[in-house]
Amino acid sequence: MNYPMLDTFLSIMWFFLWILWIFLLVRVTLDIFRDDRLHGWGKAGWLIFVLILPYIGVLVYLIARGHGMGERDYAQAKQQRAAMDDYIRSTAASGGGSGGGSGGLSPAEQLSRIADLKNSGALTEQEYQTAKAKILA
Repeated sequence: MNYPMLDTFLSIMWFFLWILWIFLLVRVTLDIFRDDRLHGWGKAGWLIFVLILPYIGVLVYLIARGHGMGERDYAQAKQQRAAMDDYIRSTAASGGGSGGGSGGLSPAEQLSRIADLKNSGALTEQEYQTAKAKILA
């Protein structure tokens, strides 16, 4: 079988471009659904445009609304980070979350865990002192 190196390279390049295209199509479709400023008919119109004429639809969407994609990604990441920080703080302040407080850890291990949380910035000094007093009580 004779398949020159350049043909192999071109086949691999087209395969990766095809994967990149599918990734871009999925990102645009998810962004259409995530955008709170678009409502019913606007989302339906963009979705039909992107699915019926995918190449033109995606390119037009990126030109017309692409600047907002990064802003929506940033806002979602910020919201998820705040939710995770709140969860960590509430879990650390309550002494470990589910399963009965300490979760079978010795007081020294519990103190070590909350000290690590404080050092990583997940706990404020006040939260650290409250959790420490609760463990030592």
